[in-house]
Amino acid sequence: MRIGLLPLGRATFDVAYAEAKLAAMLARLDATGHAFCGPRTVLFDEDATRAALADLAAADIDRLLILQVTFTDATAALDAAGLGVPLSIWAVPEPRAGGRLRLNAFCGLNLASHALGLKDRGFAWAYGDAETLADEDLAGLLAGARRLQRPAATIPETRGPEGRRIAMSVSGRRIARIGDHPAGFDTCAYIPERLKSLAGVSVDEIALDRLFAEARAVPADAVQAIRSRAEAELEDLAGVNQEELDRSLRLKAALSGLREREGYDAFAIRCWPETFTEYGGAVCGPVSMMGEARVPCACEADVYGALSQMILQETADAPVFLTDLVDVDTADDSAVIWHCGQAPVSMRDPDTPATAAIHTNRKMPLLYQFALRPGRATLMRISQALGEPKMILAGAEMLKCPMAFTGTSGVLRFDRPAAKVLLDLIASGVEHHMAVTYGEHRPLLREVAACLSLPVLDL
Repeated sequence: MRIGLLPLGRATFDVAYAEAKLAAMLARLDATGHAFCGPRTVLFDEDATRAALADLAAADIDRLLILQVTFTDATAALDAAGLGVPLSIWAVPEPRAGGRLRLNAFCGLNLASHALGLKDRGFAWAYGDAETLADEDLAGLLAGARRLQRPAATIPETRGPEGRRIAMSVSGRRIARIGDHPAGFDTCAYIPERLKSLAGVSVDEIALDRLFAEARAVPADAVQAIRSRAEAELEDLAGVNQEELDRSLRLKAALSGLREREGYDAFAIRCWPETFTEYGGAVCGPVSMMGEARVPCACEADVYGALSQMILQETADAPVFLTDLVDVDTADDSAVIWHCGQAPVSMRDPDTPATAAIHTNRKMPLLYQFALRPGRATLMRISQALGEPKMILAGAEMLKCPMAFTGTSGVLRFDRPAAKVLLDLIASGVEHHMAVTYGEHRPLLREVAACLSLPVLDL
Protein backbone atom coordinates (compact mmCIF):
# COMPACT_ATOMS: atom_id res chain seq x y z
CA MET A 1 0.00 0.00 0.00
CA ARG A 2 0.92 3.63 -0.44
CA ILE A 3 0.24 5.30 2.90
CA GLY A 4 0.32 9.02 3.59
CA LEU A 5 1.77 10.21 6.89
CA LEU A 6 0.58 13.18 8.96
CA PRO A 7 2.67 13.56 12.16
CA LEU A 8 0.88 15.96 14.53
CA GLY A 9 2.11 17.81 17.60
CA ARG A 10 2.13 21.06 19.52
CA ALA A 11 5.23 23.00 20.47
CA THR A 12 3.90 23.64 24.00
CA PHE A 13 4.74 20.01 24.82
CA ASP A 14 8.18 18.38 25.00
CA VAL A 15 9.45 18.91 21.46
CA ALA A 16 12.67 16.91 21.76
CA TYR A 17 10.82 13.96 23.27
CA ALA A 18 8.13 14.18 20.59
CA GLU A 19 10.76 14.11 17.86
CA ALA A 20 12.38 11.04 19.41
CA LYS A 21 9.00 9.30 19.60
CA LEU A 22 8.29 10.12 15.96
CA ALA A 23 11.68 8.74 14.89
CA ALA A 24 10.86 5.43 16.59
CA MET A 25 7.41 5.32 14.97
CA LEU A 26 8.88 5.95 11.52
CA ALA A 27 11.53 3.26 11.98
CA ARG A 28 8.84 0.74 12.92
CA LEU A 29 6.69 1.75 9.95
CA ASP A 30 9.57 1.60 7.48
CA ALA A 31 10.27 -1.97 8.56
CA THR A 32 6.79 -3.07 7.38
CA GLY A 33 7.68 -2.78 3.69
CA HIS A 34 4.81 -0.42 2.82
CA ALA A 35 5.44 2.71 0.79
CA PHE A 36 5.06 5.87 2.86
CA CYS A 37 4.88 9.46 1.73
CA GLY A 38 4.35 12.77 3.45
CA PRO A 39 6.27 14.71 6.10
CA ARG A 40 8.64 12.91 8.44
CA THR A 41 8.90 15.72 10.99
CA VAL A 42 6.31 16.78 13.54
CA LEU A 43 3.87 19.36 12.20
CA PHE A 44 3.54 21.92 14.96
CA ASP A 45 1.33 24.55 13.31
CA GLU A 46 -1.82 24.78 11.21
CA ASP A 47 -0.12 26.19 8.10
CA ALA A 48 2.33 23.29 7.92
CA THR A 49 -0.48 20.79 8.48
CA ARG A 50 -2.65 22.31 5.75
CA ALA A 51 0.26 22.31 3.31
CA ALA A 52 1.02 18.65 4.09
CA LEU A 53 -2.63 17.69 3.56
CA ALA A 54 -2.66 19.48 0.20
CA ASP A 55 0.41 17.50 -0.89
CA LEU A 56 -1.13 14.24 0.32
CA ALA A 57 -4.36 14.96 -1.54
CA ALA A 58 -2.37 14.98 -4.76
CA ALA A 59 -0.28 11.90 -3.92
CA ASP A 60 -2.75 9.11 -4.79
CA ILE A 61 -2.51 7.44 -1.39
CA ASP A 62 -4.44 4.33 -0.34
CA ARG A 63 -4.69 5.33 3.34
CA LEU A 64 -3.84 8.29 5.53
CA LEU A 65 -2.11 7.59 8.86
CA ILE A 66 -2.19 10.31 11.51
CA LEU A 67 0.75 9.96 13.87
CA GLN A 68 -0.60 11.51 17.10
CA VAL A 69 2.76 12.37 18.65
CA THR A 70 1.48 14.93 21.19
CA PHE A 71 -1.90 16.34 22.03
CA THR A 72 -3.64 18.32 19.28
CA ASP A 73 -7.23 19.38 18.88
CA ALA A 74 -9.46 17.62 16.34
CA THR A 75 -9.14 20.17 13.52
CA ALA A 76 -6.45 18.27 11.62
CA ALA A 77 -8.24 14.93 12.02
CA LEU A 78 -11.41 16.36 10.49
CA ASP A 79 -9.43 17.95 7.65
CA ALA A 80 -7.67 14.63 7.07
CA ALA A 81 -11.01 12.82 6.94
CA GLY A 82 -12.00 15.24 4.19
CA LEU A 83 -9.47 13.66 1.81
CA GLY A 84 -11.90 10.77 1.41
CA VAL A 85 -9.36 7.96 1.83
CA PRO A 86 -9.39 5.37 4.65
CA LEU A 87 -8.05 6.86 7.87
CA SER A 88 -5.91 5.49 10.72
CA ILE A 89 -4.61 7.14 13.92
CA TRP A 90 -1.64 5.97 15.98
CA ALA A 91 -1.13 7.66 19.37
CA VAL A 92 1.78 6.99 21.70
CA PRO A 93 1.85 6.69 25.52
CA GLU A 94 4.50 8.13 27.82
CA PRO A 95 6.02 6.98 31.12
CA ARG A 96 4.20 7.74 34.36
CA ALA A 97 7.33 9.27 35.79
CA GLY A 98 5.86 11.87 38.14
CA GLY A 99 6.98 14.79 35.98
CA ARG A 100 5.13 16.88 33.46
CA LEU A 101 2.72 15.37 30.95
CA ARG A 102 5.21 15.56 28.09
CA LEU A 103 3.03 14.48 25.16
CA ASN A 104 -0.61 13.93 26.18
CA ALA A 105 -1.16 12.12 22.88
CA PHE A 106 -4.00 9.96 24.19
CA CYS A 107 -6.11 13.07 24.72
CA GLY A 108 -5.54 13.99 21.08
CA LEU A 109 -6.80 10.56 20.01
CA ASN A 110 -9.79 11.05 22.33
CA LEU A 111 -10.74 14.41 20.79
CA ALA A 112 -10.34 13.01 17.28
CA SER A 113 -12.56 10.01 18.03
CA HIS A 114 -15.33 12.30 19.28
CA ALA A 115 -15.14 14.69 16.32
CA LEU A 116 -14.98 11.88 13.76
CA GLY A 117 -17.83 10.08 15.50
CA LEU A 118 -20.03 13.16 15.13
CA LYS A 119 -19.33 12.99 11.38
CA ASP A 120 -19.94 9.22 11.32
CA ARG A 121 -16.41 8.82 9.95
CA GLY A 122 -14.85 5.46 10.77
CA PHE A 123 -11.13 5.00 11.34
CA ALA A 124 -8.63 2.40 12.51
CA TRP A 125 -6.47 3.19 15.52
CA ALA A 126 -3.71 2.02 17.82
CA TYR A 127 -2.33 3.23 21.14
CA GLY A 128 1.11 1.96 21.98
CA ASP A 129 4.85 2.53 21.85
CA ALA A 130 6.76 1.88 18.65
CA GLU A 131 8.99 -0.57 20.50
CA THR A 132 6.18 -2.65 22.04
CA LEU A 133 3.14 -2.37 19.76
CA ALA A 134 2.23 -5.90 18.71
CA ASP A 135 2.86 -6.80 15.05
CA GLU A 136 -0.79 -7.73 14.56
CA ASP A 137 -1.93 -4.38 15.99
CA LEU A 138 0.38 -2.49 13.66
CA ALA A 139 -0.76 -4.57 10.70
CA GLY A 140 -4.39 -3.92 11.63
CA LEU A 141 -3.71 -0.20 11.93
CA LEU A 142 -2.28 -0.07 8.42
CA ALA A 143 -4.91 -2.33 6.89
CA GLY A 144 -7.88 -0.78 8.66
CA ALA A 145 -8.75 -4.06 10.36
CA ARG A 146 -9.40 -2.60 13.83
CA ARG A 147 -12.93 -1.37 13.22
CA LEU A 148 -15.02 0.51 15.73
CA GLN A 149 -17.60 -1.83 17.28
CA ARG A 150 -19.87 0.58 19.07
CA PRO A 151 -21.45 -0.65 22.33
CA ALA A 152 -25.14 -0.06 22.91
CA ALA A 153 -26.57 2.36 25.47
CA THR A 154 -29.86 1.51 27.20
CA ILE A 155 -32.42 3.63 29.09
CA PRO A 156 -32.78 2.47 32.71
CA GLU A 157 -36.30 1.60 33.84
CA THR A 158 -36.13 2.59 37.51
CA ARG A 159 -37.23 6.15 38.34
CA GLY A 160 -36.93 6.29 42.12
CA PRO A 161 -37.81 9.29 44.27
CA GLU A 162 -34.18 10.20 44.95
CA GLY A 163 -33.38 10.14 41.23
CA ARG A 164 -36.36 12.41 40.58
CA ARG A 165 -35.25 14.75 43.35
CA ILE A 166 -31.77 15.12 41.85
CA ALA A 167 -33.09 15.66 38.32
CA MET A 168 -35.56 18.27 39.59
CA SER A 169 -32.94 19.99 41.73
CA VAL A 170 -30.71 20.55 38.72
CA SER A 171 -33.57 21.96 36.63
CA GLY A 172 -33.58 25.74 36.81
CA ARG A 173 -29.88 26.05 37.55
CA ARG A 174 -27.65 28.46 35.65
CA ILE A 175 -24.21 28.03 34.15
CA ALA A 176 -21.98 30.96 33.22
CA ARG A 177 -19.93 30.16 30.14
CA ILE A 178 -16.96 32.51 30.18
CA GLY A 179 -15.39 32.70 26.72
CA ASP A 180 -15.81 30.32 23.79
CA HIS A 181 -14.51 26.76 23.73
CA PRO A 182 -11.18 26.39 21.89
CA ALA A 183 -11.19 25.65 18.16
CA GLY A 184 -11.16 21.93 17.43
CA PHE A 185 -12.75 21.05 20.79
CA ASP A 186 -16.01 19.64 19.49
CA THR A 187 -16.14 17.87 22.86
CA CYS A 188 -17.00 21.21 24.50
CA ALA A 189 -19.62 22.49 22.03
CA TYR A 190 -23.24 22.85 23.07
CA ILE A 191 -26.62 24.03 21.77
CA PRO A 192 -28.51 26.04 24.44
CA GLU A 193 -31.96 24.82 23.43
CA ARG A 194 -30.93 21.16 23.67
CA LEU A 195 -29.38 21.69 27.08
CA LYS A 196 -32.51 23.43 28.34
CA SER A 197 -34.74 20.67 26.98
CA LEU A 198 -32.56 17.94 28.45
CA ALA A 199 -32.02 19.17 32.00
CA GLY A 200 -33.78 22.52 32.40
CA VAL A 201 -30.41 24.27 32.71
CA SER A 202 -29.76 27.68 31.15
CA VAL A 203 -26.47 29.29 30.16
CA ASP A 204 -25.34 32.91 30.22
CA GLU A 205 -22.43 33.71 27.90
CA ILE A 206 -19.87 36.10 29.36
CA ALA A 207 -16.80 37.53 27.65
CA LEU A 208 -13.39 36.60 29.03
CA ASP A 209 -12.44 40.26 29.13
CA ARG A 210 -15.17 40.85 31.71
CA LEU A 211 -13.70 38.19 34.00
CA PHE A 212 -10.24 39.69 33.59
CA ALA A 213 -11.50 43.23 34.30
CA GLU A 214 -13.35 42.11 37.43
CA ALA A 215 -10.27 40.23 38.63
CA ARG A 216 -8.04 43.27 38.21
CA ALA A 217 -10.48 45.38 40.24
CA VAL A 218 -10.57 43.06 43.28
CA PRO A 219 -9.48 44.90 46.47
CA ALA A 220 -6.17 43.85 48.00
CA ASP A 221 -7.75 42.70 51.27
CA ALA A 222 -10.02 40.27 49.39
CA VAL A 223 -6.98 38.83 47.61
CA GLN A 224 -5.18 38.44 50.93
CA ALA A 225 -8.07 36.43 52.37
CA ILE A 226 -7.87 33.99 49.45
CA ARG A 227 -4.10 33.82 49.78
CA SER A 228 -4.45 32.92 53.45
CA ARG A 229 -6.66 30.00 52.48
CA ALA A 230 -4.10 28.86 49.87
CA GLU A 231 -1.31 29.10 52.45
CA ALA A 232 -3.27 26.82 54.76
CA GLU A 233 -3.74 24.22 52.03
CA LEU A 234 -0.50 24.32 50.04
CA GLU A 235 3.21 24.03 50.60
CA ASP A 236 5.71 26.30 48.79
CA LEU A 237 3.29 29.09 47.95
CA ALA A 238 6.18 31.53 48.36
CA GLY A 239 8.18 29.62 45.74
CA VAL A 240 6.06 30.70 42.75
CA ASN A 241 6.08 34.04 40.97
CA GLN A 242 4.23 36.33 43.37
CA GLU A 243 2.83 38.79 40.82
CA GLU A 244 1.41 35.94 38.74
CA LEU A 245 0.10 34.32 41.92
CA ASP A 246 -1.71 37.54 42.83
CA ARG A 247 -3.36 37.63 39.40
CA SER A 248 -4.39 33.99 39.74
CA LEU A 249 -5.96 34.51 43.17
CA ARG A 250 -7.87 37.50 41.79
CA LEU A 251 -9.59 35.15 39.34
CA LYS A 252 -10.95 33.21 42.33
CA ALA A 253 -12.34 36.41 43.82
CA ALA A 254 -13.87 37.43 40.49
CA LEU A 255 -15.58 34.05 40.03
CA SER A 256 -16.95 34.15 43.57
CA GLY A 257 -18.21 37.67 42.99
CA LEU A 258 -20.00 36.69 39.80
CA ARG A 259 -21.64 33.78 41.57
CA GLU A 260 -22.78 35.86 44.53
CA ARG A 261 -24.14 38.76 42.48
CA GLU A 262 -25.76 36.83 39.65
CA GLY A 263 -26.63 33.50 41.20
CA TYR A 264 -24.63 31.14 39.00
CA ASP A 265 -24.50 27.49 40.04
CA ALA A 266 -21.50 26.50 37.90
CA PHE A 267 -18.98 27.92 35.44
CA ALA A 268 -17.53 26.76 32.12
CA ILE A 269 -14.36 28.77 31.55
CA ARG A 270 -12.07 29.16 28.55
CA CYS A 271 -8.98 28.61 30.65
CA TRP A 272 -6.26 28.82 27.96
CA PRO A 273 -4.48 30.37 26.28
CA GLU A 274 -5.86 33.81 27.13
CA THR A 275 -5.69 33.52 30.92
CA PHE A 276 -1.93 33.15 30.39
CA THR A 277 -1.25 35.17 27.25
CA GLU A 278 -3.60 38.12 27.90
CA TYR A 279 -4.22 38.12 31.65
CA GLY A 280 -1.07 36.56 33.11
CA GLY A 281 -2.20 33.98 35.64
CA ALA A 282 -3.69 30.49 35.81
CA VAL A 283 -7.31 29.80 36.71
CA CYS A 284 -6.54 26.18 37.69
CA GLY A 285 -5.96 26.88 41.39
CA PRO A 286 -9.10 29.01 41.65
CA VAL A 287 -11.05 26.18 39.97
CA SER A 288 -9.78 23.81 42.68
CA MET A 289 -10.96 26.22 45.37
CA MET A 290 -14.36 26.68 43.74
CA GLY A 291 -14.78 22.92 43.36
CA GLU A 292 -13.98 22.36 47.03
CA ALA A 293 -16.72 24.91 47.82
CA ARG A 294 -19.06 22.88 45.57
CA VAL A 295 -19.24 25.41 42.77
CA PRO A 296 -18.31 23.28 39.75
CA CYS A 297 -16.01 24.85 37.17
CA ALA A 298 -15.37 23.18 33.81
CA CYS A 299 -12.28 24.18 31.88
CA GLU A 300 -12.15 24.76 28.11
CA ALA A 301 -15.67 26.27 28.32
CA ASP A 302 -17.15 22.76 28.53
CA VAL A 303 -20.80 23.43 29.36
CA TYR A 304 -21.82 19.76 29.38
CA GLY A 305 -18.83 19.14 31.62
CA ALA A 306 -20.26 21.68 34.08
CA LEU A 307 -23.66 19.97 33.84
CA SER A 308 -22.02 16.60 34.53
CA GLN A 309 -20.31 18.01 37.60
CA MET A 310 -23.54 19.50 38.95
CA ILE A 311 -25.43 16.21 38.62
CA LEU A 312 -22.63 14.09 40.08
CA GLN A 313 -22.07 16.53 42.94
CA GLU A 314 -25.77 16.50 43.80
CA THR A 315 -25.83 12.70 43.64
CA ALA A 316 -22.73 12.16 45.75
CA ASP A 317 -23.14 15.16 48.07
CA ALA A 318 -19.41 15.69 47.66
CA PRO A 319 -16.93 17.76 45.62
CA VAL A 320 -16.33 16.67 42.02
CA PHE A 321 -13.28 16.83 39.74
CA LEU A 322 -13.60 17.29 35.96
CA THR A 323 -10.68 15.35 34.55
CA ASP A 324 -9.02 14.02 31.42
CA LEU A 325 -8.22 10.35 30.89
CA VAL A 326 -4.60 10.61 29.74
CA ASP A 327 -3.26 7.07 29.73
CA VAL A 328 -4.55 3.50 29.62
CA ASP A 329 -2.13 0.64 30.26
CA THR A 330 -3.72 -2.63 29.19
CA ALA A 331 -0.69 -4.59 30.40
CA ASP A 332 -1.16 -3.71 34.08
CA ASP A 333 -4.90 -2.99 33.73
CA SER A 334 -4.77 0.60 34.95
CA ALA A 335 -5.42 4.13 33.71
CA VAL A 336 -4.48 7.67 34.70
CA ILE A 337 -6.86 10.59 35.17
CA TRP A 338 -5.27 14.03 35.28
CA HIS A 339 -5.80 17.71 34.94
CA CYS A 340 -3.42 20.62 35.19
CA GLY A 341 -3.95 21.26 38.90
CA GLN A 342 -7.60 21.79 39.74
CA ALA A 343 -8.92 18.82 41.74
CA PRO A 344 -10.65 19.79 45.01
CA VAL A 345 -8.09 19.56 47.80
CA SER A 346 -10.23 17.11 49.80
CA MET A 347 -9.38 14.54 47.12
CA ARG A 348 -5.70 14.63 48.10
CA ASP A 349 -3.94 11.49 49.27
CA PRO A 350 -3.33 12.36 52.94
CA ASP A 351 0.08 10.72 52.79
CA THR A 352 1.34 13.21 50.20
CA PRO A 353 1.46 17.01 50.48
CA ALA A 354 -0.44 19.48 48.35
CA THR A 355 2.03 21.91 46.83
CA ALA A 356 1.76 25.15 44.89
CA ALA A 357 2.81 24.64 41.28
CA ILE A 358 2.95 26.30 37.88
CA HIS A 359 1.27 25.20 34.67
CA THR A 360 3.62 22.76 32.95
CA ASN A 361 3.19 24.28 29.47
CA ARG A 362 2.47 27.94 30.27
CA LYS A 363 4.76 28.23 33.34
CA MET A 364 2.46 30.35 35.52
CA PRO A 365 0.80 29.76 38.91
CA LEU A 366 -1.44 28.88 40.64
CA LEU A 367 -1.97 25.15 40.35
CA TYR A 368 -2.73 22.70 43.13
CA GLN A 369 -0.47 19.67 42.90
CA PHE A 370 -1.07 16.32 44.60
CA ALA A 371 -1.86 12.66 44.03
CA LEU A 372 -5.49 11.60 44.39
CA ARG A 373 -6.28 9.47 47.42
CA PRO A 374 -7.09 5.77 47.08
CA GLY A 375 -10.68 4.60 47.30
CA ARG A 376 -13.85 3.75 45.44
CA ALA A 377 -14.66 6.20 42.63
CA THR A 378 -17.45 6.90 40.15
CA LEU A 379 -16.90 8.56 36.77
CA MET A 380 -19.77 10.17 34.83
CA ARG A 381 -20.35 12.31 31.76
CA ILE A 382 -23.51 13.74 30.23
CA SER A 383 -22.38 13.08 26.68
CA GLN A 384 -23.26 14.17 23.16
CA ALA A 385 -21.08 11.48 21.57
CA LEU A 386 -22.20 10.33 18.12
CA GLY A 387 -24.74 13.16 18.18
CA GLU A 388 -26.99 11.36 20.69
CA PRO A 389 -27.39 12.49 24.33
CA LYS A 390 -26.54 9.83 26.88
CA MET A 391 -25.00 9.30 30.32
CA ILE A 392 -21.58 7.66 30.41
CA LEU A 393 -20.80 5.74 33.60
CA ALA A 394 -17.76 3.91 34.93
CA GLY A 395 -16.83 2.44 38.27
CA ALA A 396 -13.23 2.24 39.41
CA GLU A 397 -10.87 1.90 42.31
CA MET A 398 -8.39 4.73 42.77
CA LEU A 399 -5.08 3.08 43.61
CA LYS A 400 -2.43 4.00 46.14
CA CYS A 401 0.29 5.11 43.69
CA PRO A 402 2.94 7.80 43.37
CA MET A 403 1.83 10.83 41.41
CA ALA A 404 1.85 9.82 37.74
CA PHE A 405 2.13 13.35 36.34
CA THR A 406 2.46 16.82 37.83
CA GLY A 407 -0.76 18.68 38.56
CA THR A 408 -3.55 16.63 40.08
CA SER A 409 -3.62 13.02 38.93
CA GLY A 410 -4.58 9.55 40.06
CA VAL A 411 -4.03 5.99 38.90
CA LEU A 412 -7.19 3.90 38.84
CA ARG A 413 -8.37 0.44 37.91
CA PHE A 414 -11.74 0.25 36.15
CA ASP A 415 -14.22 -2.44 37.15
CA ARG A 416 -13.99 -3.80 33.61
CA PRO A 417 -10.65 -4.71 32.00
CA ALA A 418 -8.81 -1.61 30.83
CA ALA A 419 -8.53 -3.04 27.31
CA LYS A 420 -12.33 -3.27 27.02
CA VAL A 421 -12.86 0.22 28.47
CA LEU A 422 -10.35 1.58 25.97
CA LEU A 423 -12.08 -0.08 23.01
CA ASP A 424 -15.52 1.16 24.05
CA LEU A 425 -14.30 4.67 24.84
CA ILE A 426 -12.79 5.22 21.39
CA ALA A 427 -15.57 3.37 19.54
CA SER A 428 -18.22 5.50 21.26
CA GLY A 429 -16.45 8.80 20.63
CA VAL A 430 -16.79 9.82 24.29
CA GLU A 431 -15.69 13.34 25.20
CA HIS A 432 -12.30 13.82 26.83
CA HIS A 433 -13.69 15.29 30.08
CA MET A 434 -15.24 13.02 32.72
CA ALA A 435 -16.54 14.07 36.13
CA VAL A 436 -15.22 11.95 39.00
CA THR A 437 -15.98 11.72 42.71
CA TYR A 438 -15.41 9.21 45.48
CA GLY A 439 -17.90 6.49 46.35
CA GLU A 440 -20.20 4.16 44.39
CA HIS A 441 -23.01 6.23 42.90
CA ARG A 442 -23.93 4.42 39.69
CA PRO A 443 -27.26 2.93 40.86
CA LEU A 444 -28.60 6.37 41.79
CA LEU A 445 -27.14 7.95 38.65
CA ARG A 446 -29.04 5.41 36.58
CA GLU A 447 -32.22 6.61 38.27
CA VAL A 448 -31.30 10.19 37.37
CA ALA A 449 -30.69 9.11 33.78
CA ALA A 450 -34.12 7.45 33.66
CA CYS A 451 -35.75 10.66 34.91
CA LEU A 452 -33.92 12.63 32.19
CA SER A 453 -34.83 9.99 29.55
CA LEU A 454 -31.11 9.45 28.95
CA PRO A 455 -29.67 6.14 27.74
CA VAL A 456 -26.75 4.90 29.84
CA LEU A 457 -23.50 3.61 28.39
CA ASP A 458 -21.44 1.67 30.92
CA LEU A 459 -17.71 1.80 30.32
